[in-house]
Amino acid sequence: AMVSEYLAYGAGPRASQFLILGAKTRALLDGRPAAAVEDVRALARPVLQHRLIPNFHAEAEGIRPIYLIERLLDTVRS
Repeated sequence: AMVSEYLAYGAGPRASQFLILGAKTRALLDGRPAAAVEDVRALARPVLQHRLIPNFHAEAEGIRPIYLIERLLDTVRS
């Protein structure tokens, strides 16, 4: 409901590709062989923030993409 209520356009397939690539890179730089949920969570904001386009309703209420990302992360389990 949040997505249809506040977004005109969401992140596309390339966003998920870059999120996974970034998570793998972060893990590698930290000396770990594989990415973890924490890596994805850490990169969700910078990767998705400029890819979410709020609709008029969200703009009128002052809702920014970062707020939507935070709500999304709150609903997803670790």
